[in-house]
Amino acid sequence: MLLAIDAGNTNVVFAVADGGRIAGTWRISTDTRRTADEYAVWLHQVLSLSGLSPRDVSDVILGSVVPAVSFNLTWLCRKHLGCEPKVVTKDLDLGIEIRLDNPAEAGVDRIVNAIAAGSSYPTPLIVVDIGTGTTFDVIDAEGHYIGGAIAPGPHPSLEALHSIAAQLPKVQIERPRQVIGRGTVAAMQSGIFWGYVSLIEGLIQRIQAEFGAEMTVIATGGLGITFAEATPMIHHYDRDLTIRGLMAIYDRITGR
Repeated sequence: MLLAIDAGNTNVVFAVADGGRIAGTWRISTDTRRTADEYAVWLHQVLSLSGLSPRDVSDVILGSVVPAVSFNLTWLCRKHLGCEPKVVTKDLDLGIEIRLDNPAEAGVDRIVNAIAAGSSYPTPLIVVDIGTGTTFDVIDAEGHYIGGAIAPGPHPSLEALHSIAAQLPKVQIERPRQVIGRGTVAAMQSGIFWGYVSLIEGLIQRIQAEFGAEMTVIATGGLGITFAEATPMIHHYDRDLTIRGLMAIYDRITGR
């Protein structure tokens, strides 16, 4: 079985794939202090809950945007899974043309998403990945990655507001029943939620206007479903987009 690992700034997602089918996914918070041994204990426990074992893992594909986490995950594979992980880098033949001024600037996670989306949905398209940062990635009609936009994620925006305004409390990100909040918490929830929906809709509109065509819009990421349900401008929510992109890259580089 293939273990696909997506190491992001907020969470590390582990997924086991068997014959192209995702058999299970689990996530753990990103912590650069977490050791390979600690990952191993946690992974053994979550696999056991699904009737699996680390011994079932025959190979690993790793995509990461956090170098310190990559180091410990690599040692997890070597020490506890008995294999050398295949690490996704832009130096690999990923089967996608990166049309940026400087292709080396393209984030691995953004390219992985573009590969998965381009093979699963009609192009041209926009991938909106809502997490620590929110990325808007554009794939043209030929399947080439042509760039996009990056905005702060909802959680960092909310934390920044709380940290610089002494009288504003911490609140949860959730969809309020009305836009006009009748209290501080309700007003903050409205501002972060509906303000973020407006940001998403506004950038989608501007990208499509600049591109000159209607585009398929896919949301993914930890908060993707929360905002996808609030706007008709997002056509699909795909929780496993990044994992499927990693699986596609594994098949390509191994000739499977």
